[in-house]
Amino acid sequence: MRCVIAQYPFDLTKAGVTAAMEGVRPDLVTGESVTIGRRRYPVKQVGQVITRLDPRDFTAGEVTRAMTRLGFTCHGRPEAAPVGVSGPGRLRTASALLGGTGPGAV
Repeated sequence: MRCVIAQYPFDLTKAGVTAAMEGVRPDLVTGESVTIGRRRYPVKQVGQVITRLDPRDFTAGEVTRAMTRLGFTCHGRPEAAPVGVSGPGRLRTASALLGGTGPGAV
């Protein structure tokens, strides 16, 4: 399928993209991402590998549109955890505020 990324035309196939990403270790996902095989890659990393262009030369939207058209599952920006909400520390704080002496008390 012909896709335009950074004003350059590319003939991409799902099998070709999968083969190009084989053996590539995914970077940390902090923005939009795409699932290729069983791995989730940042779209900018995928764009860099399949186009051999600098990631500053294209947008995440261009790569996301191309990957969606090829049949890959794309994901938006991951949601951040609300500020002040954490794991066991939250239980310990709540217990201490209530004056409890249970397993979560300090």
